[in-house]
Amino acid sequence: MTKVGLPRALLYYQYYPMWRTFFEELGAEVVVSVPTTRAVLAAGSARVVAETCLPTKVYCGHVLTLVDKVDYLFIPSIRSIERNVYNCSKFLGLPDLVRGTIKECPPILDIDIDINKGEKAVRNQIHWLGRHFTHNPFKIDRAIRRALAMDELYKQTTQSGLTPPEALQKLGLDDSISGEKRQGRRPLWPSENSDLKIAVIGHPYNIYDGYINHQLIERLKGMEVEIVTSEMVTAGGLDAGTAKLVGKPYWTYEDEVVGAAGYYLDEDVDGILGVVCFGCGPDSLMIDVIQRAAKTRKNKPLMILTIDEHTGEAGLITRLEAFLDMLRRRGSRLAKRGA
Repeated sequence: MTKVGLPRALLYYQYYPMWRTFFEELGAEVVVSVPTTRAVLAAGSARVVAETCLPTKVYCGHVLTLVDKVDYLFIPSIRSIERNVYNCSKFLGLPDLVRGTIKECPPILDIDIDINKGEKAVRNQIHWLGRHFTHNPFKIDRAIRRALAMDELYKQTTQSGLTPPEALQKLGLDDSISGEKRQGRRPLWPSENSDLKIAVIGHPYNIYDGYINHQLIERLKGMEVEIVTSEMVTAGGLDAGTAKLVGKPYWTYEDEVVGAAGYYLDEDVDGILGVVCFGCGPDSLMIDVIQRAAKTRKNKPLMILTIDEHTGEAGLITRLEAFLDMLRRRGSRLAKRGA
């Protein structure tokens, strides 16, 4: 059986269920890299220049863990998924970057997704991808339909109030554990004892990679905090949030940051926690917009966590504890005024 490798990085948390369904429907075996570790990050960092952003270093590390385990690597070049809205350059040149830095990688399946060229062009790219596994166009069409259905189910599951890792676990798609361990794994979803509700905004590759953010989500849940994220908001809600703060989006995936912030600034949450990477150009612009909006409205406390490979765990915990303490004190003051 042909093995296709999917790195557990960058767009993994958005599209993994859809991609996995597509390849499995065509008879391929999908192999996912292990969760990020110190060794994975170090290996990736050693292959690129120091100025490369952290998520790309992590991605290269995940590719290296797959090179001798699969027949192909699936690394799409996603230029645009909405007309006249463009992606960060790291997504555009990702297949070429991997080829140039990891010479030992197996053949790369590098379709070009650009909705500005029309839906027919995108479909042709997906059929080109499918022909690596079958020359039956009807079988490829069926794989596309089932992949899109899985994508819709995944979105509905996250919108019910689960983070992507929790949704993967609920749908039986969590590849980080297997066998008996999966049966005994403790569910991650919110504790009934939560006394704070915080919106965590940012790109999934920053929020859900527990190694680079020092287990941020699990740590917050352990502090009895209920988490809401951009994946729990409908597409319409995120679009409205983006329109509220910047009008029309320029960047693909801007809704994960600006759209989510615009939405949660007017929702019943105690505060907003933004997670970004040091040196990310698009994120620095988006965070500036959010900080200005929060400062103008003065209705929601906002804290920005900037992470890179040198971020210390102790400093992150201290900032989190201080933020939560401030929110709890603020809640007490507001309750007294209400009483």
